[in-house]
Order: sequence, then C-alpha cells, then structure tokens
Amino acid sequence: MTQIDIGIDLESRTKTAEGLKRLLADSYILYLQTHNFHWNVVGPNFRELHLMFEEHYTELATAVDDIAERIRTLGIPAPGTFQEFEKLSAIKEVSGVPNSSEMVDILTKNHEQVIKTARSILKTAQQAEDESSIALVSDRMRVHEKTAWMLRSLRE
Repeated sequence: MTQIDIGIDLESRTKTAEGLKRLLADSYILYLQTHNFHWNVVGPNFRELHLMFEEHYTELATAVDDIAERIRTLGIPAPGTFQEFEKLSAIKEVSGVPNSSEMVDILTKNHEQVIKTARSILKTAQQAEDESSIALVSDRMRVHEKTAWMLRSLRE
C-alpha cells in the first residue's frame, strides 16, 4: 500500500482509528436496534414512533459509512462484522420486543452512550491534531445529543 502522508503519524492515526472503531460499533448496534424497534413498535404512538425511528436509522446508516470511511482514510481496516461490533460496542442487544415506552428509554440511553464514546475519542483526535476526525466526532455528538433530547421529550 502507498505510504500515507497526511501530517499525522502512524501511532496517532492508529489511536484515533481505534476510538473511531468503537464509535462505529456503537453506531451500528444502535442502527440495528433502531431499525428493529421501527419494525416492531406498536401502541397509540405507533405512527409517530415508526416514522421517528425510520428517520433515526436512516441517519445512522449514513453515519456508519462516514465513520468507516474515516477509519480507512487513516489507513486502518474498519471492522465490518457483527461479531467485531459486538466486542467493540458499549451498547448491548435487547432481548425480545420491549413496549414502545421502553423502546424510547432504551434508545435514549444508547444515544447518550454514543455521545460518551464520541467524547472520549474527541480527546484522542485533538491530541493528534486530526481536524477531520475532530469534525466528524463533533458532528456525531451533536446529532446524538439532539436525538437524545427529542427522545427524552417524549417521556416528559
């Protein structure tokens, strides 16, 4: 492979990519969970939640591609199997089909987890002076903060 010379040394690129792998895993598990809830939500708020969950998983589908491509840009292979994602993610699978209010609570908690994962990666990217990864992670934090707020608003 051609040598990568983007002004960030291999050690820094590797550390940032390792963090981005965790963000990718959290995002992918959250994508699957949100899609599952979209398919299986029932109850008086069905339409609102069904459409909201679709918006969320569609946004996450784009996000996982962006994160994986950033990892590749840094010269590191991106994880791409459920087994790898499960090992890397701080988000755990849900058994069965929760009711709609539990779905909202689970998704809120998991968006907040993605924010915490992103926040930890941000420090690594800042130390590496990796502005592109900083921008990506900051953008992801902003999306998840807003989504968590919207989900919390359904419960108040």
